[in-house]
Amino acid sequence: MSIRNIVFATVLLTTALTANALTAQNEKMKSCNAQAREQTLSGDARKGFMKTCLSSAPAAAPAAKALTPQQEKMKSCNADAKTKALKGADRKAFMKTCLSGG
Repeated sequence: MSIRNIVFATVLLTTALTANALTAQNEKMKSCNAQAREQTLSGDARKGFMKTCLSSAPAAAPAAKALTPQQEKMKSCNADAKTKALKGADRKAFMKTCLSGG
């Protein structure tokens, strides 16, 4: 009886691990497809991109997206406010001025 339980537990664990690996691969495939679509790739260019994308970093660690100009500005203003140790109303006023380009 206990050997049967061990075999059953092993099969169950193997199935769970396989399902998790497939999920990660599926996520990676979705991500690579979306990137290829954004770049409007087709034919050999798409094939080459997909090969590189799917063989690169795992899906659990997607590549960092480039920040928009507004996000870059926010990041810069936040860093400046932190350097100046601004808090409360002073920080709010500084951020308003900084983000409006003043």
